[in-house]
Amino acid sequence: MSTSGHVPGSGPHRPEDGALLVLDDAATVLACTGAAAELLGAPAAGISGRDVGAFFAEPGDWPRLRGLAPDDRPRSLRASLRGPGGPVPVQLDLLPIDGTLPARFLLRITAAEHVDRREENEALVGALFSQTGIGLAIHDPELRLTRINPLPGDLRPGAARRDPSGGALGLRIGELLVPEDAAVVEARLRRVATTGEPLIDFVTPARLARAPGRERVISLSALRLSGAKGAVRGVAVTFTDVTEHERSRKRAALVATAASALGRSLEVSRNAQVLADLLVPAFADLAAVDLTEAVLVGDEPGAFATGAPLRRVSAVAADGGWPDELYPPGSVIRVRGYESDRLRLGSAVIVADLDELRPRIADDPDRVRLVLTDRATSYMVVPLQARGHVLGAVSVWRSGDRAPFDAQDAAVAEDIASRAALAVDNARRYTRERRTAETLQRSLLPRPLLKVTAAETAGIYVPGRTLAGTGGSWFDVITLSSSRVAFVAGHVRGHGLNAAAAMGSLRTAVRTLSDLDPPPDELLTHLDDLVVRLAEDEQPGGAEGTVRGASCLYAVYDPVSARCRMASAGHAPPVLARAAGGAAPVGLPAGPALGREGAPFEPVEVELRPGDLLAFTAGSLSAEAGDAGRVTTYLREEAVGGGARPVPDIGREMLVPFLAEPPDHDAALLLARVAVTPEEAVAAWEFPADVKIVADARAEVARRLTGWGLDDLVFTTELIVSELLTNAIRYAGGPVAVRLIRDQRLVCEVSDPSQTQPHLRRARLTDEGGRGLFLIAQLTHRWGSRYTASGKTLWTEQLLPPHLRP
Repeated sequence: MSTSGHVPGSGPHRPEDGALLVLDDAATVLACTGAAAELLGAPAAGISGRDVGAFFAEPGDWPRLRGLAPDDRPRSLRASLRGPGGPVPVQLDLLPIDGTLPARFLLRITAAEHVDRREENEALVGALFSQTGIGLAIHDPELRLTRINPLPGDLRPGAARRDPSGGALGLRIGELLVPEDAAVVEARLRRVATTGEPLIDFVTPARLARAPGRERVISLSALRLSGAKGAVRGVAVTFTDVTEHERSRKRAALVATAASALGRSLEVSRNAQVLADLLVPAFADLAAVDLTEAVLVGDEPGAFATGAPLRRVSAVAADGGWPDELYPPGSVIRVRGYESDRLRLGSAVIVADLDELRPRIADDPDRVRLVLTDRATSYMVVPLQARGHVLGAVSVWRSGDRAPFDAQDAAVAEDIASRAALAVDNARRYTRERRTAETLQRSLLPRPLLKVTAAETAGIYVPGRTLAGTGGSWFDVITLSSSRVAFVAGHVRGHGLNAAAAMGSLRTAVRTLSDLDPPPDELLTHLDDLVVRLAEDEQPGGAEGTVRGASCLYAVYDPVSARCRMASAGHAPPVLARAAGGAAPVGLPAGPALGREGAPFEPVEVELRPGDLLAFTAGSLSAEAGDAGRVTTYLREEAVGGGARPVPDIGREMLVPFLAEPPDHDAALLLARVAVTPEEAVAAWEFPADVKIVADARAEVARRLTGWGLDDLVFTTELIVSELLTNAIRYAGGPVAVRLIRDQRLVCEVSDPSQTQPHLRRARLTDEGGRGLFLIAQLTHRWGSRYTASGKTLWTEQLLPPHLRP
C-alpha cells in the first residue's frame, strides 16, 4: 500500500469509470484513487486514515450499506456524499476482498448521472435485441453474425426455437442470403467497416438462401463499432422488411411506365408487343396478348360474340422459351361462353392456385391449352376494352415461389390494360385511315406498267411509314395525239385522305388540260391559275391537303422528233440516263410551286436517243429530300440503257437500298425508256393553198398507205385528207402540211396557219355543208386539234387492221 494513501496505477480517469476507496474492517480509508479525491474535494492524504462514514451526507447511509448483506457479499446503495460544492448523488458498490491483507473492502463510487445513462443504454440495447419489428444484428470484423434480435419465424434461416437467431450465429452473410444478394450487402458492410461512413436506408434484395425464389427486399442501415484506440469491433446493422412497400412502389412505377410507353407506336401489333414486354418479368413470368381479327385489320370491333376468333399477337416468357402446352404466337383462339362473358364484363379474373384448376378442366384440351402450363402456379386474364368494345385480352402467369396474383395485382393490371386498350384502339383507327388513304392514293394512280410506241414506263408508289407520310406523291403517264406521250410527277402538301383527294383533283386537272395539248409551260400556267381559284374557295385554315404549294413537273416526248419538252412548278428535275452510259439531272429550273408566286414557268427541251431512260421522282426520293442523288448514282453506275434490262426490274432494284427502312414520307418513282419512231414510218408533205392540189394529196397518201400494206385504210384516209385539206385551204390559207404516222394506230395530221379551232356540229337537212367533221368523227377512232407555234393541227387516229396491230 502506498504511504501517500493513493492507489498505484490510478492515472487518468473518466468520470463514468467511477472512484475507489480501500477500507479496512473498521471502515477506515486505507487508500483512494485520484477520482475519489477529486469527488470528495480533499487530497488523498486528507482522506486516508479517516472513517468512511465522515464522507456521507446522511450519517445513517454507511451503516445501512454495510448491513445490506453479509460481509462476504457485494452490496449497492444510492446515497449522497459530501463534496466541495455540496452533496453529490452517487451509486455506491461495496465489494469484499478476500485475503490476509488489512484491506477488507473496495468502495466504488460512481456519479448517479453516469449510472443512470449506463442503465438507459443497457435498457435500450436490451429493448432493441428483444423486439421483432426492426431487425438488429451485430457482425464481427469478418462479418460473421455475433448477435441478432429474434426474427419472425418466416425470416429465420434456421428452425431452432431456443436460439432467437434461428441458428444463424457465427454464419457469414453469404451463408444466409443467395449469392448475388449477399455480394451486394457484404460490399456495403465492408465499406462501412473500412471507412467508418454510416450506411443509411439502403434498399436491396435480400432473398434467403433457403428460399431463393421468394421475393424479399430490406432497407438497411449500418454503422461501425469501434473499441479502445479506434479498433474495429464490428458492424451494427438495422434492417426492415420493405417487400410490400417495394411491391407497391414497383406497381406504381409499372403503371407510370405503361402510361409513357403505350401509345408511342401507331401499329396495333407493336402496342401488343410493348404491353407484353412491360409485364414480363416486372409483373409476371409469362404474358400473352390476344386481339380480335377486326382490330388487327383496322375494322370496327363491333359486338363480341361467343366463339369470336382471337389471334395471339405477342407472347413473352421470362426465360425466353414459350411453353409448348400453351397456344403459341400467331395461333387463332376461339373462346367459349364463360370466357366470352368474362371478357365482356371487363374485370380481371384471377386463378390464385392453378393446381386447384387442373383437375376441373383436365378433360377440356382447349381450355387446358389456353390456361395451364406446368411451370405456372398462378394465372390472371384481363380484358382489353375501349369505347365499350372488346378488343382482346391479356393473360399473365406467375411461377415458382413468386407470390400469387391478388386483388392489388388485379387493380394494377386493369389500369395498365385500360391504357393498352386505348393505345391499341388508336392504332386500329390509324391503321384504318392509313389503309383508306393508301387505297385511295393507289386507285388514283395510273397502271404501274405501260408500254406505248413512244416509251416503256414503270411507276412505283411507296407509302410512308405513317399516315402523316402517306397520300402526297404521285405520277402519271398520258398518251397524247400523234404518238406523243406526257410524263407527269408531283407532290401535294399534307397527308392522309386530304392529301390523296387533293392529289386526285390535281391529277384530273392535268389530264383535262393535257387534252387541249398545250406546251408544258402553258399547261402549268393554266394549272397554277386553277390552284389559285381552288385555294380561294377553301375556308381559312383549311385542310392540310390543299393543292396550294403543290409541285408538278410536266414533260411531253415526241418520238417522231425524239425531243422531250418539259417545265417544272417547284419540282425536282428528272434524271436522264443515256443508253450509251452516264447519268445526270436535266438542267431544268424548278420554278415556283403552284399557287405561290405566279411567275412564268421556263421550259427546257432535251434531245433523246433510243434507249435513253428518264427517272422522275417525288416525295422522299425528290431532290428536296436529299435522295435524288441515290437515283443519279444508281443510273450512272448501272447499265440501264439500250433496252438491256426491263424497266420494272430497274425500278425495283433502285429502291432496294431506299426501302431498307420504310421512309417517313411516301415516294413515287416513274421510269420511262424512250423509243424513236423509224423514219420509214413517217410521211410528210407540204402543199400550197390551192384546192387543185387536193387530188395530188390524196394520191400521195394512197401510194404511201399501199407501201405500208394498209390498203384497207386507203379509202377512209383519202376521205379524211380530202375533207381536212379542203377546209384548211378554204378557211385558213396556206401553206398546208400533211403528215402520216404509222404507229399502233394510223395517225393523219393536217396543219394550217390559222388558230381558229373547228368544232363539230350537226348539219340541218337544208344545209349544203357542215358535215365534214361529223363524217370524220364517224370514220376515225379519235380526232382532235391542237395549237402549234405557227397555227393549228387537226389530227385523226384510225385503228389498224387486226392482223397488223402490234
